[in-house]
Amino acid sequence: QCSDSQCQVMLEAESFKEQGNAYYAKKDYNEAYNYYTKAIDACPNNASYYGNRAATLMMLGKFREALGDAQQSVRLDDTFVRGHVREGKCHLSLGNAMAASRCFQRVLELDRTNPQAQQELKNASAVLEYERIAEIDFEKRDFRKVVFCMDRALEFAPACHRFKILKAECLALLGRYPEAQSVASDILRMDSTNADALYVRGLCLYYEDCIEKAVQFFIQALRMAPDHEKACLACRNAKALKAKKEDGNKAFKEGNYKLAYELYTEALGIDPNNIKTNAKLYCNRGTVNSKLRKLEDAIDDCTKAIKLDDTYIKAYLRRAQCYMDTEQYEDAVRDYEKVYQTEKTKEHKQFLKNAQVELKKSKRKDYYKILGVNKNASEDEIKKAYRKRALMHHPDRHSGASAEIQKEEEKKFKEVGEAFTILSDPKKKARYDSGQDLEEDGMNMADFDANNIFKAFFGGPGGFSFEGK
Repeated sequence: QCSDSQCQVMLEAESFKEQGNAYYAKKDYNEAYNYYTKAIDACPNNASYYGNRAATLMMLGKFREALGDAQQSVRLDDTFVRGHVREGKCHLSLGNAMAASRCFQRVLELDRTNPQAQQELKNASAVLEYERIAEIDFEKRDFRKVVFCMDRALEFAPACHRFKILKAECLALLGRYPEAQSVASDILRMDSTNADALYVRGLCLYYEDCIEKAVQFFIQALRMAPDHEKACLACRNAKALKAKKEDGNKAFKEGNYKLAYELYTEALGIDPNNIKTNAKLYCNRGTVNSKLRKLEDAIDDCTKAIKLDDTYIKAYLRRAQCYMDTEQYEDAVRDYEKVYQTEKTKEHKQFLKNAQVELKKSKRKDYYKILGVNKNASEDEIKKAYRKRALMHHPDRHSGASAEIQKEEEKKFKEVGEAFTILSDPKKKARYDSGQDLEEDGMNMADFDANNIFKAFFGGPGGFSFEGK
């Protein structure tokens, strides 16, 4: 029996609860919360009021506050099934699957066939399994699989910061920085002191080669959690990488290429996960190698840079130049085409055009090579070279040789005449040097007669004879 005043209070509390229920049914959860709070204030020992307010807070996505109310409801009445279900749901939503399992098992002790508890128990087991697999895959560095597991776990535990942080960290390690930043920022909006989220924000900046900004976030994370091992290691790596890279750049600018090479190599050993910075370091080391005339090593370094970052224009340009310097014109053209497709500038167009000309030139006869002179040979040197080679390959000199050798020497004799015809004529030489097709200019080398050139050069039929030699 209760006194009239107590009865009045209880009736008032019940009225508040009914109004709360009406607002809950209309999905006006804020008003429902207000009325359930009034009911609790009037009657603080009623388990169902806490249970109802817990349900409302869950609808508002406030699982941590809801958990407190659900726990209070079962403290007041340990047989309150819906209270245990709600406590379990809150634990699960917050990512604590073990505690959730205990709550659902308690429900099944009270109501063996409760279908909700049976299903939720399976969900909690699934979350525990996803956690277990993710831990193994993280160790194996299979970050895509970890993201997959965390996405599945978050379907059951949407308010779990731990799962979100692990997902964000793996997204950063996969180079998916905007997605990782977005997850970390969402957490920081709810909890601005979350050290894990601060660490992930720093990690994204660090991997995007914004090392100074990254260090600030790592320091902030360490202020919130001085024992944060990952933030501590990342901070140390970031500082070491920045210092080593700057030392390498300084040595390069001072022309100390050997030291620059060593410093860039040391920097590359600091953190294999930092793809963007390492791409730059490989490209820088490639530049050093090209300065040291180690062109194949330079090409190899640029290829490593491109493998890490296939949008890295500078690495393509550096590699293309090395291909040009080693006369690998097809590869140079391919790289310049990639650059020009990405950035259509006048300069890039000219680079591509030059490479295409050199490729075209490399596919035709090298008249300089045929005469055995370099590209800057004087008129006199070209004449001397022709005299020497024409006499060396003249058919009369090889009249006693086998038919095969005669044929080979005749071919060489013709080529020497061709080469001299082009290189001794300033206009034709200029066209040849610029890569123009001589056939297009009306100079058909197929109709060419090497003997006429030879006779003209040596002064007519009687000007020179191999007889008696």
